[in-house]
Amino acid sequence: MAEKPFPILFITSPRVGAAVQSSGLIKRLVDEVPGARFTIVAGEKSAPLFADTPGLERIIILDEDASFPGFRLWLETRGRLWGLIVDLRQTGVSSFLRRRRRAVPHGSGAGIHPVLRAAKLLNLENDPPAPFLFTGPKTLAKAAARTGGSGPILAIAPGASWVGKAWPTERFSAVAGRLLSPRGPLADGRLMILGDTSARDAGRGVKLAVSRDRVVAEPGQLGPLIDYACLKEARLVIGNDSGATLMAAAAGVPTLALFGPSDETVNAPWGEHTRTLRGPRNFAAFRKLDPDLSQAVCHMLDLSVDTVFDAAVRLLEETEPQNG
Repeated sequence: MAEKPFPILFITSPRVGAAVQSSGLIKRLVDEVPGARFTIVAGEKSAPLFADTPGLERIIILDEDASFPGFRLWLETRGRLWGLIVDLRQTGVSSFLRRRRRAVPHGSGAGIHPVLRAAKLLNLENDPPAPFLFTGPKTLAKAAARTGGSGPILAIAPGASWVGKAWPTERFSAVAGRLLSPRGPLADGRLMILGDTSARDAGRGVKLAVSRDRVVAEPGQLGPLIDYACLKEARLVIGNDSGATLMAAAAGVPTLALFGPSDETVNAPWGEHTRTLRGPRNFAAFRKLDPDLSQAVCHMLDLSVDTVFDAAVRLLEETEPQNG
């Protein structure tokens, strides 16, 4: 007998990082709800992350700047009785839809890690689902075409949502060059540069660290889900506090996230092999200097190349595959 469909409306963030951090809920629902059928509401940038979700019926793209987003969402979803609505955006619209159960965050969530906040929606605080994205055969095949070859892959995520959080491009390039040099820990390796099209300018500077034939991919070249599939073959990722870095951690690759004017206790990548790093100033010092966190200046200059290189080497040593 065929499973009875169980329709789930999953309303996630339009931002890549936030969507990744709550993606483990979808994995848990796929695993535990027989007949789960998903309608996922996301933004233009986050929607591609969910293209290979099992039981996916539809993706509705709804960005924060859309005209009358609440009314549009209601029109798109009103004609069905939903078994479950997960409303991570707190749209309010979901309260007017027919459903058997509705899960929505309460409060601002300030000071709570997004993975833990998402877990609380389904009473999973004691076993929070780690971020996870599904990748189908076609996605994996496209990724394999890029990552096939010899030499370890170093991935760099130089983009950031704000210049204040962006470590200088030339420093990323310097670290990548040292790691991939003939005497470096990733000697004869290859370079993958993460991010969407907004990271292309930063990516141009980073790719100067190696010859052109050693560059696996550049920002905006493959799409986020194929990037994610490629990351499963990477040996190390270094990046700013950004969605691309969070996506790398979700892929299970050792990830070093660089922090300055943002709070790593809340925004850190989730996973056993993730590490955060900052210069001598803590987050409170940056809030004192720039209370609104809005100044158009780089706040990451006190984090040196040597500090990042040494932390990267330590992470490589800590995650070295064990023979036998």
